[in-house]
Amino acid sequence: MPPEIYWRRRALAIGGAVVVLLLVVWLINSLRGGGDSETDPAAASSSLTTPVSISPTASGSSTSSGGSGGSGGGGGGAAAAGGEASSGTSGSSGASSSGASSSAAPSGQPVAAGQCPDQSLAIKVAADKPTYLPGEEPSFTTVVTNIGTTPCERDLGSSLQQVLVYTIDGAVRLWSNIDCFPQSAADVRTLAAGEQAQFTVKWSAKTSAPDCLTQPEPQRDPVGPGAYTVVGQLGQLRSAPEPFNLS
Repeated sequence: MPPEIYWRRRALAIGGAVVVLLLVVWLINSLRGGGDSETDPAAASSSLTTPVSISPTASGSSTSSGGSGGSGGGGGGAAAAGGEASSGTSGSSGASSSGASSSAAPSGQPVAAGQCPDQSLAIKVAADKPTYLPGEEPSFTTVVTNIGTTPCERDLGSSLQQVLVYTIDGAVRLWSNIDCFPQSAADVRTLAAGEQAQFTVKWSAKTSAPDCLTQPEPQRDPVGPGAYTVVGQLGQLRSAPEPFNLS
């Protein structure tokens, strides 16, 4: 066989082998590309985050209402003399069940016909001292202001006002000046625009409960040292809580 024919056949064989090799490589690459284009279902599901079910927190009235305003209004003039008698407070960190109760504030007395509405008044109450020493009786002063532009007539009798003491977080109602003295004479006053009426009550630092008079021997526990808040209420109107301390 002539040498040129031999080398020609040899070149054709090598070229064919190269073509076959290229086809195999192309086929392998296309198969790999097709496999990568789809996501494995198992892998996809495992990567998903399982949703967490969160149950809504109950909007208990105890924390919100006690902390902000409790159920008290300022003690009236009659209660000022014996305001403490109204009741005492239980301990700061853990109020005793004998006197402490839910912080939910009572609805308050409705405004009598012809008297100025709650919207025309502002109420503020505060302890007369930031801190009381052992044996001292805390004293609370309530100020009712006519914030309207015209004279305003309103019954400010002590049975219509309340001064309440709560734990510092507002969760537990400890004392109200009308728990044991719910009745008093009417005290109708006419307040000019911007005029204020001021009342003071004292507290024996013992617990009380709304059913004080129905108990043969009401149990009133001394309050322990700690931080507390006092709140005033007149009708549906409530003051902001003001802090004070028992040492």
